[in-house]
Amino acid sequence: MQAGPFTLSFAPPTFESPADERLHRKQRLAATFRLFAKFGYDEGVAGHVTVRDPEHPETFWVNPFGLDFGRIRVRDLIRVDHEGETVEGELPVNRAAFVIHSRVHRARPDVVAAAHSHAMHGKAFSTLRRLLAPLTQDACAFYGDHALYDDFGGVAVDLDEGQRIATALGPKKAVILANHGLLTVGETVDAAAWWFITMDRSCRAELLARAAGEPKEIGPDAAQQSFGITGNPLAGWFQFQPLYQRVVHEQPDLLD
Repeated sequence: MQAGPFTLSFAPPTFESPADERLHRKQRLAATFRLFAKFGYDEGVAGHVTVRDPEHPETFWVNPFGLDFGRIRVRDLIRVDHEGETVEGELPVNRAAFVIHSRVHRARPDVVAAAHSHAMHGKAFSTLRRLLAPLTQDACAFYGDHALYDDFGGVAVDLDEGQRIATALGPKKAVILANHGLLTVGETVDAAAWWFITMDRSCRAELLARAAGEPKEIGPDAAQQSFGITGNPLAGWFQFQPLYQRVVHEQPDLLD
């Protein structure tokens, strides 16, 4: 499939059929993996991004276990249910992807997509076991809208661990997993991916600022105002669009 011309839109598209929406979500999901590879978010076989199927919402699409993020195409994605059984596809699924994402999707019917990987700055920041401070305008996208899971229990292979992570996330769009990394969610693949990308960058900015000296926080009123503009679902979706355009232009095979 070749990438066609991009049409600038200021709102997520609507679809005439579940099949059209499924293809759209899978294209965005494949593009997310390519971007994660481009930004160095891969760490061996760790990391997973999921999107709920529009026709069968009790199932979700995910990357196959062990396939390089930089090679994932639409046709490589697999669909699994909340019990970990593969519904479509032949490649294996990462146990941690099922454990974490199934519980997040089950707890949050509003969540269409969830993203988690072992990105360098997110996992470094997670060792501080603290929330992001409102040090920059970009970090304000998470002001009052992210949580901390500070009970690292080893590699997430147990459903109870996944449930505890989902509980810590609560109604928010991101959670810092202590000594592990970041997890973000969204009403679209686009938003979940963008929240992860900008959160990891905000972690990096805070680490740099604290290493350099004593950074000054943005005041509560200004932080809340910035959050209202940059932290809403539409803003998350829209911020992803230039990245999608870029990666499809550079790597059109991801749509195959």
